[in-house]
Amino acid sequence: MREQVRTSSATLTRDADQRYEYLLLTVSPHEQLSDARARLREHAEYGKWELTRSVLLYGGTHKYWLRRRVMRVERTA
Repeated sequence: MREQVRTSSATLTRDADQRYEYLLLTVSPHEQLSDARARLREHAEYGKWELTRSVLLYGGTHKYWLRRRVMRVERTA
C-alpha cells in the first residue's frame, strides 16, 4: 500500500480554506484488501482521519482519500 502526503514523497494536501488536510492511500491490485482495511482503520483510530472517497480503478487499483480537520492553536500570553 502506498501512502502519499503531497509533498515530495507522498500526498498530504490542504484544501483552499485550510480547514482540512487530505491523505491519499493507493492499494495496488496484488495487495490484500484486508491489509488495506487494517491500514485505513489505523489511520482512522490513531490519526483521526475519516474516509472521504474511495475509487476502484481499471486494473484493480484502489484509491482512498482520507481527511482530517486542521487544528489551529492560539498562543496565550
